Amino acid sequence: MTEEISVEIKDLKKNFLLSTSGANSIKTAILWWRRRSRKHLEVLKGVSFDVKRGECVAVVGRNGAGKSTLLALLARVYKPTSGTVRVEGRIAPLLELGAGFHLDLSGLENIYFNAVILGLTREQVKERLDSIVEFSELGEHVHSPTRTFSSGMLARLGFSIAVHVDADILIVDEVLAVGDYEFEKKCYAKIDEFRANGGTILFVSHNTGAVRRIADRCVWLHKGMVRMIGTPEEVIPLYESTPMDTDKPI
Repeated sequence: MTEEISVEIKDLKKNFLLSTSGANSIKTAILWWRRRSRKHLEVLKGVSFDVKRGECVAVVGRNGAGKSTLLALLARVYKPTSGTVRVEGRIAPLLELGAGFHLDLSGLENIYFNAVILGLTREQVKERLDSIVEFSELGEHVHSPTRTFSSGMLARLGFSIAVHVDADILIVDEVLAVGDYEFEKKCYAKIDEFRANGGTILFVSHNTGAVRRIADRCVWLHKGMVRMIGTPEEVIPLYESTPMDTDKPI
């Protein structure tokens, strides 16, 4: 893995084991124990690509293509069935909405909890706390339990923490689905600043406008496989015009 490569993915595969017994009670579960069936759901089927340091790569694809599973593997939420993932640098993952937040803790407590997990010391969190809260625009709501937060508030808090922890790589699911137009502009500016300082971004988005705005390259996933890699100008028109169930080559 060269110094220019931040993320290296080789022949990455991920299966999930599904078990169905047909049982709807404890009694029938016992009776059906020996008859239960298991099958493997193959989500990723040998994905390979690299992301260079300072590059922004968008992963696009229909629902069920394996996009979020790919990010979860990079964030070490899952282990791969086979294949390798190599990462050079500190990762700040921002995946499912509210993931990593303890809903009975306040926003303030969650800032400390998540920022420390992502590698900051408590003293560093204290030094950046005002900036994190200001960027999130939560105001006094930061003292309330996060279970009282709207989806937009959770997303703002998660994004604000992620961009304040000195990460080398941001791994983000739906990076700009975080609020109104003014907050979106702030996110774009923060992303531009992060990249200007050599940061790497790998993100999933259904917003092709956002992909065109910030991505250097696109990885198009289709049914768990890489269908195409190229610039947004090359990939997006074909992606948008291709039927969901097609298996025809490009």
